[in-house]
Amino acid sequence: MKFIKYDPRVLLAFGHDTVATVIAWYFAYLLRFNFEIPGDFSRGMIATLAWVVPLQAAVFWRFGLYRGIWRYASLPDLQRILVAVGVASLLIPLIILMLRIPVVVPRSVLVLDPILLILMMGGSRLLYRAWKEHRIYGLLNRQGDPVLVLGAGDAAVSLVKDLGRSQEWRVVGLLDDNSSKHDRMLHGIRVLGTLDELPAFANKLGVKHAIIALPSASHSVRRRAAQLCSEAGIKALTVPAFDDLMNGKVTVSQVRNVELDDLLGRDPVNLDADGLQGQLTGRVVMVTGAGGSIGSELCRQIARFRPELLLLFELNEFALYQMEQEFVSRFPDIRIACAIGDVKDGARLDQILGAYRPAVIFHAAAYKHVPLMERENTWQAIRNNVLGTYTIGLAAKKHGAEKFILISTDKAVNPTNVMGASKRLAEMVCQGLQSEDATRFAMVRFGNVLGSTGSVIPKFKEQIAQGGPVTVTHPDIIRYFMSIPEAAQLVLQAGLMSVGGEIFVMDMGEPIRIADLAKEMIRLSGFGEDEIKIAYSGLRPGEKLYEELLADDEHTMLTPHAKLRIAKARKVDKEWLGALIADIERQGPIGDEAARSFVSRWVPEYRPSPA
Repeated sequence: MKFIKYDPRVLLAFGHDTVATVIAWYFAYLLRFNFEIPGDFSRGMIATLAWVVPLQAAVFWRFGLYRGIWRYASLPDLQRILVAVGVASLLIPLIILMLRIPVVVPRSVLVLDPILLILMMGGSRLLYRAWKEHRIYGLLNRQGDPVLVLGAGDAAVSLVKDLGRSQEWRVVGLLDDNSSKHDRMLHGIRVLGTLDELPAFANKLGVKHAIIALPSASHSVRRRAAQLCSEAGIKALTVPAFDDLMNGKVTVSQVRNVELDDLLGRDPVNLDADGLQGQLTGRVVMVTGAGGSIGSELCRQIARFRPELLLLFELNEFALYQMEQEFVSRFPDIRIACAIGDVKDGARLDQILGAYRPAVIFHAAAYKHVPLMERENTWQAIRNNVLGTYTIGLAAKKHGAEKFILISTDKAVNPTNVMGASKRLAEMVCQGLQSEDATRFAMVRFGNVLGSTGSVIPKFKEQIAQGGPVTVTHPDIIRYFMSIPEAAQLVLQAGLMSVGGEIFVMDMGEPIRIADLAKEMIRLSGFGEDEIKIAYSGLRPGEKLYEELLADDEHTMLTPHAKLRIAKARKVDKEWLGALIADIERQGPIGDEAARSFVSRWVPEYRPSPA
């Protein structure tokens, strides 16, 4: 028999069950004889206790009834009690027959005893848990802030259960648009009514906070819930995202503030997991610009498919160090190589690609900030984004890479700034490098990503933290937005689908007015527009009111993936590519105007912004 380490609580529980065994046996006789036990049966009852009690105690110990903690007694504990008592009840008559014990035990006692024993042992544990939770959490619940839960699904049920032990919150009701759930009770909390009734119930119950427990609902539903909270003057919180809950990263009780991604997010991307495993699992994969917002997320997404080696190529030393440390802590079983280098440095690229021979290369390294590239740094944008793409693309072909995926931008379409024009040239460079029997090149265009480097989101957050004003360039300026993980996943999917030379265009959804975005962020921060003002500063150099995903002479073809289309762009040949690279290399350091003239020669659709 395996003994449990000495613990006074274990001995106390064991003693309780031993006493319960005696009482159950005695009461079984009392019930059998209507509380008047005949003398012969009374002596037989006492005689049988001498071996019934040790037998049942041994069975209980053997079935591990004392490894649990009464405070957390639950259904599995009750199941163990049922099995242990059942086994002991079968052994009692078996022992009587085998040992030929000269006593008569009524059959009704053999039936009543296990029933009484289960009631006493299980009931004691559940009563103790109820008393303990009331004692420990009851006072805390009375002290916690009252909160309404929006939603009455599985996540809300788990949340109410978890918050029952919370010192911070006291759930006073649930709201759900499903009328069949109204007036029902979930863990003792009533479903009061619909989401639209939030203001009335908040005022009636004195609630200043609401938790949106709708992780699997559409973003429009969550956005409506957050809007109702705002209109009612209530602070909105939310539970973690559905994917995080399913992956076990967090628990439902880890409530947090509503973020912009919760309101502007989009439906999840359906990836061809089997296909991506074939392309990435057990292969050497390279990401340039691995320390940037898109490059770093690509590395995280690729790590899920367990490559043989993930090669992180980055010019910024500190950004590369941060990625190395993240992978050591989050992905310790993924082999990585961290290489510092410039995508324009052909010798360094030959050294790295020759040593590691990547099968797939994701080229995310680029200068992307429109105003910075429009003045003082114009020629550097062209050299880095165009010549850099050519240099690493050439190295990819030389060292036998199977696929090369360029991260492009919607600003490459009918560009009004040098950054967008340079990315359009980078697309054309990849088209020119494409040949029949070598590396397959693909380009992926998408718009702004929430929270990326250079995005307006971090800037707005900083301005709100400083008390405003929040600066927007123009009241009518609109942009497409998607989350960084979604963008990275679609890049992976496009790379898988590519057969060579395609320009993939992502479904960016509906455009969003930046002024509305600013108002939403002010509201989510707990302020009103009268507290944090919005100031309009005018369009910046190279900026236009709206972005496009297709040029005037382009149209798209459908792909098997709902969020990806292929743009039918004009073709370029090797002669055109050779002339472009020669023209770049002929130029010495040139100024902004000369650089813009260079772009105009090579990108006919480039129309510099008057700003």
